[in-house]
Amino acid sequence: MDERAEILELLRENARYSVADLARMTGLDEEEAAATVEELEADGVVRGYQAVVDWSQWTAEPVQAHVELNVTLDRETSYRDIADRIAKFSEVRSLRLVSGDYDFALEVEADTMGEVSRFVSEKVAPVPEITQTVTHYIMDTYKDDGIVFDDEDDDERLSVTP
Repeated sequence: MDERAEILELLRENARYSVADLARMTGLDEEEAAATVEELEADGVVRGYQAVVDWSQWTAEPVQAHVELNVTLDRETSYRDIADRIAKFSEVRSLRLVSGDYDFALEVEADTMGEVSRFVSEKVAPVPEITQTVTHYIMDTYKDDGIVFDDEDDDERLSVTP
């Protein structure tokens, strides 16, 4: 694995690793590790850093929804055009063009189910190329961005069955 790939994998594991940590884990010196991180950022490979939040542990849990979008393209409109238009909305946490039964997978976040509903019906559905939306509200999250949310106390007693 080359140095860039190794540092990228470590940053995906934990974006809070310091340059000293990265240097120690890769065998690079700190200047090389810092330069590699800067290069990954400058090349647009690393687009940002963020915390993975378990909202069930926070007092004000936002409403999250997965929205499927089907589109019909015309000669002047591309998937990229539609994605650029939808990605501008602050409610959109992620947007992906996917294969399968629908064209776009959209992750939406708002304070209430009503806000998510209004966002989809008033801002997304009116886009002329969008022919169908299907909204799935996220009820619970067990794993996000590779991190398992496991707060269950393990019951180490043996189960007894009659």
